[in-house]
Amino acid sequence: MPIGTGGVCSTRPSPYITAMSSIRPWRDIARRTSRQIMVGKVPVGGGAPITVQTMTNTLTSDTKATIDQIRRCEDAGADIIRVSCPDEASTAAMPQIVRAAQVPIVADIHFHYKRALEAADAGAACLRINPGNIGSSERVAEVVRAAKANGCAIRIGVNAGSLEKDLLEKYGEPCPEALIESALDHIKLLQDHDFHEYKVAVKASDVFLAVAAYMGLAEAVDCPLHLGITEAGGLIGGTVKSSIGIGNLLWAGIGDTIRVSLSAEPEEEVRVGYEILKALGLRTRGVRIVSCPSCARQGFDVIRTVERLEEALQHIKTPMSVSILGCVVNGPGEARETDIGITGGGNGKHMVYLSGVTDHHVQDADMIAHIVKLVEAKAEEIEAGRAVSMDVTHGKAA
Repeated sequence: MPIGTGGVCSTRPSPYITAMSSIRPWRDIARRTSRQIMVGKVPVGGGAPITVQTMTNTLTSDTKATIDQIRRCEDAGADIIRVSCPDEASTAAMPQIVRAAQVPIVADIHFHYKRALEAADAGAACLRINPGNIGSSERVAEVVRAAKANGCAIRIGVNAGSLEKDLLEKYGEPCPEALIESALDHIKLLQDHDFHEYKVAVKASDVFLAVAAYMGLAEAVDCPLHLGITEAGGLIGGTVKSSIGIGNLLWAGIGDTIRVSLSAEPEEEVRVGYEILKALGLRTRGVRIVSCPSCARQGFDVIRTVERLEEALQHIKTPMSVSILGCVVNGPGEARETDIGITGGGNGKHMVYLSGVTDHHVQDADMIAHIVKLVEAKAEEIEAGRAVSMDVTHGKAA
């Protein structure tokens, strides 16, 4: 589907839901229709909100450290959290971790099928496992029986870095066709055992490879798709790669759940994930900040102000918007479409906009605390149903 057309390409058959006509069709995204599965109490696919996932990096056997990290990820907004279960000590810790978590826990299993059985019995909501990696059909059947008995979903996770040897020999290198064939092989193993509560990922660190594989798989299957650019890199580089790859797919209507893979703390992955969804108007959480890069015209230090506000407003979960612009060139225009706006003025005196309308002035010294107070008040009004965010009014929020 051509990016930015706001409709469905004439060559694209369903499975894509044609977006309702709107006053801004260039902002519409036609999401691919998929089956819905449940990961614990969280729906994935079938038109459900796109969920944001992350993964712990603690030793799973260290229950205190793992639960503490899960709590930070929950506070950041994670819908689903994955933990690695490489050994018996890890799966032995799972019951305590699952009880403490407020979101569904996915057990990451690689080769040993017994870890999958233990994790399912311990309360995992989903098993991340490739059925073809765990041995015989009898072992796959055991895992499927355990998943069914415990209400577990399964996430098939194909990765360009660990493709099966026969596929590498067949195709010569990781390529979209190889990733798709691997996914279809694993899907068939589950379907042969009458198991259909699965979602699939075909990840690669190469953006082009990952996007092409997901686009091909989206046409071949009807299950939910878990998006990610694996081993994307550090906070800045990885955010850029993930935004390009995941963003392209989401804009094309593909994807039901996402995980941003960064060499950074997992709560940062969650924040980046939400920023991607916010930018596309697919899901909003917390404050969307519009700010200028700053220049010699700025009436206050925009960069430092935004840094402080991003930290000070992390506790706000209500979707809303704030514009922080240093001067009157673009400031009034941006402020017209945000809930709260600040435009820099002379002599340390700056204009405050409320719901797009000029309202009052604020001095430099009071600005940060004043903005936080305004945001908190607006959030309270929105939550109480006494106000609507400007993002909703202007079609920038789901």
